[in-house]
Amino acid sequence: MEVLMALVIGFLFSGGTYLLLQRRLIQVIFGTSLISHGSLLLVLTLGRLKTGRPPVLIEGYSGPYVDPLPQALNLTAIVIGFATTAFILVLASKVYQEYETDDLEELRGVDGDE
Repeated sequence: MEVLMALVIGFLFSGGTYLLLQRRLIQVIFGTSLISHGSLLLVLTLGRLKTGRPPVLIEGYSGPYVDPLPQALNLTAIVIGFATTAFILVLASKVYQEYETDDLEELRGVDGDE
């Protein structure tokens, strides 16, 4: 299962990196979102994928359990990532309304004909 997760994480990171290198603002936002999702999956995978075991110790239970820390970190990161992405999308919308473009080179004032 970890090999499959490693492939998915690699796909998310490579897709996110590709989108970060694009000229359109919305693609850059989606690229950061993909990298964020890849890092969340990486943290969850590093916590070892175990099914059928409780995430916390129950009184009287002495068997193996799943570490709850990666799950708690992921839940916190998901909430923060959602709020940040929503803020960036609103900011990108305002930039598009103001300058009528989402091309990062035009927003920087760089002329592509040089």
